[in-house]
Amino acid sequence: TGDRKVVDAIDKSQIKDGVLAGKFANATAEDLKRAVDTAKEDVDGWRALSHEQRHALIKQVAIKVRERRDDLIGVAAAEVGKVFTETDVEVSEAVDFLEFYPYSAHYFEQYQNLEFKGKGVGVVVPPWNFPVAIPLGGIAAALAAGNTVIIKPASVAALTAYEMCKCFWDAGISKNVLQFVPCPGRLAGEHLIANKDVDFVILTGGEDTAYSMLETRPDLFLTAETGGKDATIVTNMADRDQAVKNVCQSAFGNSGQKCSATSLLVLEEEVYNDKAFRKALVDTAASMNVGSVWDFKNRIGTLANPVDGALKKAISELEKNEEWALAPEYAEDNEFMLKPAIKWGVDEGNFIHKTELFGPVLAVIKARDLQHAVKIVNDTGYGLTSGIESLDEREVEYWKANLKAGNLYVNRGTTGAIVLRQPFGGMGKSAIGAGRKVGIHNYITQFVDFEEKGNPVTLKKYNTDLTAFIDKCVNSSNNKEDFEKLSIALQSYYENYEKEFSVEKDYCEVRGEDNHFRYIPLENVLIRVSSDDTLFEAVSRILAARVAGVHFKVSVENNALVKDFIESNKAELLTSRDSVVEQSEEQMLKYISSYDRVIFSDIAKVSEAVFKEANKSVTFIIRQKPMMEGRLELLNYFIEQSVSHSYHRYGNIGARGINK
Repeated sequence: TGDRKVVDAIDKSQIKDGVLAGKFANATAEDLKRAVDTAKEDVDGWRALSHEQRHALIKQVAIKVRERRDDLIGVAAAEVGKVFTETDVEVSEAVDFLEFYPYSAHYFEQYQNLEFKGKGVGVVVPPWNFPVAIPLGGIAAALAAGNTVIIKPASVAALTAYEMCKCFWDAGISKNVLQFVPCPGRLAGEHLIANKDVDFVILTGGEDTAYSMLETRPDLFLTAETGGKDATIVTNMADRDQAVKNVCQSAFGNSGQKCSATSLLVLEEEVYNDKAFRKALVDTAASMNVGSVWDFKNRIGTLANPVDGALKKAISELEKNEEWALAPEYAEDNEFMLKPAIKWGVDEGNFIHKTELFGPVLAVIKARDLQHAVKIVNDTGYGLTSGIESLDEREVEYWKANLKAGNLYVNRGTTGAIVLRQPFGGMGKSAIGAGRKVGIHNYITQFVDFEEKGNPVTLKKYNTDLTAFIDKCVNSSNNKEDFEKLSIALQSYYENYEKEFSVEKDYCEVRGEDNHFRYIPLENVLIRVSSDDTLFEAVSRILAARVAGVHFKVSVENNALVKDFIESNKAELLTSRDSVVEQSEEQMLKYISSYDRVIFSDIAKVSEAVFKEANKSVTFIIRQKPMMEGRLELLNYFIEQSVSHSYHRYGNIGARGINK
């Protein structure tokens, strides 16, 4: 290994006996530099292959993963203490990713007016809590999009990541196309993230890591899922026995270390005061066997890391009215085997209310009513997953309309999202970047560059005040070419809004469960017009925002052509909530944090000062050129949400089954 540091990975279930799960050598600074150079050079021609050729190879990887299910389950058990049943479904998810993302590339390849290719070099920085599926999903998406990939695995899950990478290498994807570089985060930040030859980073990890990456490299194209403080609300109208089962599995499965784990339980007052509910919750949690992953009676294995930081504070201290309904303790006198714990009587604003924990600790808060409960959850600032237990459809509809989270679950657990059935990803502090969900066609659009080689095809003609105005401009303006493009683009925006962005879709139609994927319009965006932007570049963004139903401000810098056109046609282009202003960059910077997204016509027009200011509030900057194809352009004006509603009652689907 030369001067590389060798790391011992200890089997935490057998830590007293000092049993090694394995060893690995950390990459050096020189290794990392060479990895980026190799990925950029693409010596084996991965980027030159056709989508069909890449698909054929990735399909072989899926076969290898299926064949090596046992090895992957075993190494995850030894290295991170994940019980077999937890990793088994994770391997299945990994196979789904491998089968789905090449299909996603084919989905966009069918658009005859588009050409696309990979951005270049992608770096995948996965977590340890899903040591197979999350790293493999990032790799599969980036490879299917036509990029070369470097994976910097989590240090406590490096062996599992290595076994997963071997599935790619042994299937015929070379070690030049997919490179494995375990190393400390500091070294990766300095020699991977900061390297300008890295075109994008896929991160699943903590907010601090994401902020550090953006500070290291302000213009970094980062797509990050940054955890959450996930909650389940139980109303007076819930099936309380069902709620107990779902909450305990969601809160304590994998030792509460899933980013989607329920760590906050909000009970409506009647349920909170129900002694039978409290007893059932405590008894169920206490009955979940904790111990060695090699003893199959145990439902919960070990923590990946020793108890420290926020988790240590949460189990060591009680605030105000808090009490332990189920006190924390260790199994087998092993510091990695923390049993389920339930902290009762948590007040709003307490440490455990708003702090993400990776451990089997559940905080219970009382709410006056459903409206109050929703506020308690939204006040965490996170928005990854959230659940509700209620048999009242009116309550469910209110909750769906007002709860801010990327994945919503009704009368079921909050973990276990399945590719395409429940595309996964968050809102708020739980998502940094474009916010495209994993496990859906849109995800790979982040890792490719599109070019329009023709006009979008629309199947019908839309006639609105906006289309009439743009069509009039075609015949009355000196900028005829721009307005002809705008006319075509607007038709595509309307058609894609009608067919894709305004409808909820259930791709799987599972009997007894609705799984709806839907788009939610952003509240407000800032459309930045640079001095050399054309009328098409500026006005196309206005038209897309109007069709999407998003309110906006147009910030113009020294572009009289665009400003005069908008000012002269405010009645046609703007609603009463929209506006146009003349702003220098310095003036604009003061208001970036007020917007959901800032839209530029080209990354070349975004200064480092703009990136730095946007990163303070983690405001995503749209930096690609505007497109006439509405299927792509409208993605910039929405966030994505998955709603999974288990509507059957113990297998009986009731009235909805009559016509099935």
